[in-house]
Amino acid sequence: MSAAATGATGGARPPRTTYAASGVDTAAGDRAVELMRAAVAATHGPQVVGGAGGFAGLYDASALARYRHPLLATSTDGVGTKVAIAQAMDVHDTIGQDLVAMVVDDLVVCGAEPLFMTDYIACGSVVPERVAAIVRGIARACSEVGAALVGGETAEHPHLLGAGEYDVAGAATGVVEAGALLGPDRVREGDALVAMASSGLHSNGYSLVRRIVAQSRLSLAAHVDELGRTLGEELLEPTRLYARPCLALAQDSRYAVAAYSHVTGGGLAANLARVMPEHLDAVLDRSTWAPPAVFGYLGRLGGVPGDDAERTWNQGIGMLAVVEGGAADDAVRRLTADGLEAWVAGSVVARGSGPRDAEMVRGTKGVVGGGAVLVGTHRT
Repeated sequence: MSAAATGATGGARPPRTTYAASGVDTAAGDRAVELMRAAVAATHGPQVVGGAGGFAGLYDASALARYRHPLLATSTDGVGTKVAIAQAMDVHDTIGQDLVAMVVDDLVVCGAEPLFMTDYIACGSVVPERVAAIVRGIARACSEVGAALVGGETAEHPHLLGAGEYDVAGAATGVVEAGALLGPDRVREGDALVAMASSGLHSNGYSLVRRIVAQSRLSLAAHVDELGRTLGEELLEPTRLYARPCLALAQDSRYAVAAYSHVTGGGLAANLARVMPEHLDAVLDRSTWAPPAVFGYLGRLGGVPGDDAERTWNQGIGMLAVVEGGAADDAVRRLTADGLEAWVAGSVVARGSGPRDAEMVRGTKGVVGGGAVLVGTHRT
C-alpha cells in the first residue's frame, strides 16, 4: 500500500470529520436569522445604518449634536438561571424582555436614554424557532423602551451545553446630558423614596427559587391557588420595563428626581444604598406595601429566613425614585398615570439619625456611600 493511501505516518486514513459532525449546524443558524429578521428590523429607526447582518451594528450618532455635553452610558447583563425555567417549560418568547429590562433599566438609573442594544445567545444546539422566539422577545422589549436592536450573535457550543440548554446576555448604550446626570450627588436630606411595583420575582434569586422547587418536588405545571396560575407561569412572569415612565419623570423638573435605584441582585437595601451619598441614609418603611403572594409562598415553601429573602428578592419593588419630598405625591400620580403602581415608601435622613434597632446596609457592590435600612412590618 502506498504512503498516499496510508497517510504520512503509515496508519489508516482518518475518518472524514465535518463541522456539522462536531455538533455545529451553520444552516440552522442561518435559518434562525431569517426567522428573527423582521422582528429585529422593527426596532430600527433612521439612526440605524445598514440594518442587521453586518460584522458590526452601525448607529448614526449625529443626533447627539443636540446635546451640549453628552455622556454615553453602557450596561451589560444576563438573565441568570431563570433561563432554566424557560427551558423546562419550553417557553422562550418572554425571556428576552427579562434581558432588556436587566440591561436598559440600569441605564435609566443615571438618567440615560437607551439608544441601541446587542445580544448574545449561546446554546448547545441551534433550534431556529427557539432562537427566533428569544430574539423576538428581545426585539419587542427594545421597541417598548425605544432602543434599536442593532446586532447580536448566536453561538453553538455542543458538548459544553446540552442540546436544549442556552444562556442569554446583552449590552446597551444610552446617552444623558451631563447636567442631567442622576446620582448620589443630587440626593438631599428630606427627599422622599417613591417605590414602583415589580411584576414579581423579575430575574434575580432564581438559584434559590430553583432549589426550593427541586426540594419540594413541585411540578412547574401545578396550579397554585395562592398564585392564581401555575407555578411555572408565575416564575416565568417577565421583568417589568421602567424605562419610559422613569425617563419621563426625570426629564420633568417639577419632580426634582435625584436618583433611581434598580432593585436587582442583592435586594432592596443593598441597591438603594448604592445611590446614597456618604452623609445620608435611606429609610424604607415595609408597612407601606404588601409583597406579592409569590414571595411569601416561596419563603414558606423553602423555609427561607426573612433577612435572606430580603437580600435575595425584590419583595415587590422593582425600581425606587429619590425625589424632592414636596413633589413625592405628584410623582406617584404621574407614574400611576403612566401605568406603574407607585407609592411613597420612605425618606432620606442624615447619616446615623435613622432607627438604631435595624441593620443598616452600607458599602455594597464596591460603592463607598451612604446607607439604607428597612423598618416596620409588611402589610398583609
